[in-house]
Amino acid sequence: MKRENEFAVGVVVIASFAVVVAGALWLSGAHLGKAEAVYTARFRTVGGLSVGTPVVLRGVRVGRVEGIRLASGNWVEADLKIYSGVTLPQKPAVIAASASLFGEWAATLVPQDQLPDDPNIRQAVAEAAAGAGTKWPGATLPDIGQLTAQASRIATDIGTVANRVQSAFDSEAVAELRRSIRDFGQVAQRLARVTNEQAEVLGSVGTNLRQGSDLLAHSATDLSATLGRVDSATNRGQLATILNNSAATSQDLRTASANLRDLTEAAHKNQESLIRVLVSADTVMSRIANRTGTLGLLVSDSTLYRETTLTMIQLRQLLSDIQANPRKYFTFSVF
Repeated sequence: MKRENEFAVGVVVIASFAVVVAGALWLSGAHLGKAEAVYTARFRTVGGLSVGTPVVLRGVRVGRVEGIRLASGNWVEADLKIYSGVTLPQKPAVIAASASLFGEWAATLVPQDQLPDDPNIRQAVAEAAAGAGTKWPGATLPDIGQLTAQASRIATDIGTVANRVQSAFDSEAVAELRRSIRDFGQVAQRLARVTNEQAEVLGSVGTNLRQGSDLLAHSATDLSATLGRVDSATNRGQLATILNNSAATSQDLRTASANLRDLTEAAHKNQESLIRVLVSADTVMSRIANRTGTLGLLVSDSTLYRETTLTMIQLRQLLSDIQANPRKYFTFSVF
């Protein structure tokens, strides 16, 4: 009887130990007889993640957090142990977030091309993926407590702003606002009056522009008529004739210019002779002016003039006498 009791006690102890071991294994998430792979993810902060936190893929637990440690460059690395037989995304990313209102956290695996439409998550994943190598990039969402605290701060700020607005809009502020609205109405009236005046000015300017365009159209018509007349006047060869005459005139001008250039060159060559001639002429004129020499004496002496005059008078008298009495001076004989 005693041996049977000892056997029963031993069976109970062994069963209790087995239950305890099985519970510990279950709580730790260990899978006996199955190979598990360990991957490393890096975060800027892991929030509420801890060793043993479940790893979830599409809502199904596929592993657990094996370890967490600090890394260089202000990064935090977490080792994720994934069960065997799990098909992982081609490029996975890890999002650490609160799984319930009771503070439980989970690491969710998502493909990098299917990230939530949250710019903070996308920026965090892109920053963690830069230079990560084979490590998975990770991002952390704020937990419920942080969101509640943030909401509380926002509510406090809204209350403060409301109190300030209420204190700002007192009776004096309302009166100032009314005066501002009235002044704005006066400014609007002045602006409307100025606008109407400018509209009249613009209307007169438009009228002047229209008149100017009409004058420009008339001028264009006159110019077209003039060009037509020029075309009709030159369509029978007159323009060619004018151009030919111009060419001939230009040739004559070139010839005259060449002749003038030759004459200038000849004058330049005979410059010394011309100078000598001019000097001689100047000497002769100087002598005549000074009444020296034969010409000077002839010019300055009046006797030659008087004698020449008497000679001419006598010559005229002789001619008159010859005409009156030709036989006196000439004898004619036929035989």
